Amino acid sequence: MIVRLERTISATPHTVYRAWLEPDLLRRWLAPGGLEVTHAEVDERVGGRLRIWQSDQRRPAGPTQVPAHDSGSDAGGFDCELVELVPDERIVFRWGFVGPDPRAGPAYDSLLTITLRAAPGGGTALTLVHERLDELAAALPDVAANVGPGWEMALDKLTATIGG
Repeated sequence: MIVRLERTISATPHTVYRAWLEPDLLRRWLAPGGLEVTHAEVDERVGGRLRIWQSDQRRPAGPTQVPAHDSGSDAGGFDCELVELVPDERIVFRWGFVGPDPRAGPAYDSLLTITLRAAPGGGTALTLVHERLDELAAALPDVAANVGPGWEMALDKLTATIGG
């Protein structure tokens, strides 16, 4: 299973590159839907780590309705290794999906490649390729089915955060 997305963002390649590596920026955009980043940590070097923890911030629609999830509950996150860093051009992650308790249960490893290039007319053409998702798909097919839509939502937030 492979997810491939392309997006043009009205920001420089340097700005987009930094948005993938600066914890304060990651907190603002790397959570799709009703999720919120509660912790972002980056050791910016090849072999370094990127860790993102999320919680479900969805609220019930009305006082008598019961939410599908406890608001503020741990939703898990990502424990990643930085495999390649080419400033302003490319970032490759060994991307690990982790459940709500990172000490219990497996982390499903995949490969995420972000490629950046100057877009005609300004801005940045971003290409996201998320591959090696077969193990995740076999174990958690519903989660795997949402990888593409999740990245679409996250990239929308990234664009709103840095691209106006």
